[in-house]
Amino acid sequence: MQAPTDLTFLTDFFDRYGAALTSGDVAAVAGCYALPGMVVADSYSFTFTTPAAVALSFLGAAPAYREQQIVAAHAELLDVQQLSPALLMVAVRWEYLDSRGGALAGESYRYLLRTDSSGPRITTVVATH
Repeated sequence: MQAPTDLTFLTDFFDRYGAALTSGDVAAVAGCYALPGMVVADSYSFTFTTPAAVALSFLGAAPAYREQQIVAAHAELLDVQQLSPALLMVAVRWEYLDSRGGALAGESYRYLLRTDSSGPRITTVVATH
């Protein structure tokens, strides 16, 4: 299957992912991942091979967002590279909104996405600066 590079398609995917993260819907977060999946940052990395493992990995995210009063996450797509017919590398800067509507400093990541008949799925997340 050809991976679509249409920004609307990708924006819709990251909107769903951001909403799942900030609402604590770990089942929906898990549904955004291809398995096996991997997250890589400067000081840690981890992999997961089941939807339950993905969900467990993100259980702490929602309380952390609530603690900071983050109610929404918006993904700004900085770069999209088609690596193969099914693989895309997408650079994203996240902007977070708090309960008062104020913007909070976000984080940046690169996502390796695999697209199949059910849509895009994250295979690898790399934290960037």
